[in-house]
Amino acid sequence: MTSTLKRFKARAFSRAGVKKAYDKIADEFAFLDEVLTARAEAGLTQAEVAARAGTTQSAIARLESAQPTHSPSIATLQRYAKALGYTVEIRLVKSGRRRTARANGRAKKTAVRRSEV
Repeated sequence: MTSTLKRFKARAFSRAGVKKAYDKIADEFAFLDEVLTARAEAGLTQAEVAARAGTTQSAIARLESAQPTHSPSIATLQRYAKALGYTVEIRLVKSGRRRTARANGRAKKTAVRRSEV
């Protein structure tokens, strides 16, 4: 993280309610980061993923967006993951369990896992 971004975050989090709002959507952004990282590692454009998944580039753009109005189905996530050479794993995690850095890393690795194919 650049020092400019660190300064921005520190300044933003000092404002009332910003940190609380950030924490409220942190899981969504963590998932979005996994999705974008997987596509970057695959070296594919949205159009290429769309062709492999049998959908449109705009559908892939919606899936990769942080729009709260879009909630893709599990089947859509599975097609997206398969197009990248991944599988989707869905787990239930007990609420209130504080995740350590190690648990966060493990969860990130298991949430979207590279396919064995």
